[in-house]
Amino acid sequence: MPSTPAHIEAESRREQRVRERDSFLQTERPEEPAREGARGALNRLGLRIRPSADEQSARDDELAVSQHWPGPRTIAVVNGKGGAGKTPTTILLSAVFARYGGAGVLAWDNNQTRGTLGWRTDTGAHDRTLLELLPESQRLLGTGAQSADLAHFMHHQPREKYDVLRSKPIRLAHENRLSPTDVDAIHSVAAKFYRLIVIDSGNDESDPMWLRMIDHADQLVIATTTRADHAEAGALLIEALEERDERSARLARQSVAVVSQADPKATAAELDHVTNGYRSLSREVVSIPFDHEMVDGPLRYGALHKRTQRAWLSAAAAVARGF
Repeated sequence: MPSTPAHIEAESRREQRVRERDSFLQTERPEEPAREGARGALNRLGLRIRPSADEQSARDDELAVSQHWPGPRTIAVVNGKGGAGKTPTTILLSAVFARYGGAGVLAWDNNQTRGTLGWRTDTGAHDRTLLELLPESQRLLGTGAQSADLAHFMHHQPREKYDVLRSKPIRLAHENRLSPTDVDAIHSVAAKFYRLIVIDSGNDESDPMWLRMIDHADQLVIATTTRADHAEAGALLIEALEERDERSARLARQSVAVVSQADPKATAAELDHVTNGYRSLSREVVSIPFDHEMVDGPLRYGALHKRTQRAWLSAAAAVARGF
């Protein structure tokens, strides 16, 4: 039996001694003192008080969404009912991940029927969509392509620091429809240049481009409001995916449900009814309070009320914990 070289044995003994003794290096970083509320005000006077439970929870969520994972990650935002909040959820999750985690976030409108992601986000210096990107996909996948080349097709959001790949809602559905191969090509380009891809989806769960999106997803987000038909459509979708195949079933079981209070008159009981109902269907459920800034028009995270921003941070952290 061959003997172990002496220098390897010496190195192993040295590593073992290091593991057995206490290190002089500090392995845990102390928590920063409170910055908010009365505790933060006292700290600005020279004290050093720990953050409150609420502030610490927010910091933990910020840390979760700030992570960079090895390899790209894809989030599919779904519900088979229109108006359930898929586009706002796509926009605001993208904004939170970009704000806290840095660049490399793409919001993609994978919708063949009047996708409105482009209508609710800033327009770039052109009007190009995924239909113009698709013929260039092989070139963009080549060794000579650069990330700056994507500016010809993506619409950068200068305030929120993420990019948008638009569909073309002025065209009829059959003119917008993509094949599974097309979805593969676009996703390959996105995965080459972006660390996080958030996909807005249409309402037809039998559409090949919708199903191919599911095949590429690492995480599923069920967007719903407190309306009964939206909530039921999301629940039926989860149940359908559980029967599709093992991978889809795993995505369904590990999904995050985001319940938005779209109606300002919705009662706490109505909100609790939907959120509690999804606890047995999804890994985590996050509720979003009503906010006038989410109702219509361009949607920006920075314009939301602080409590709404905090809720979307919680939603993004719930998604991040699934990667």
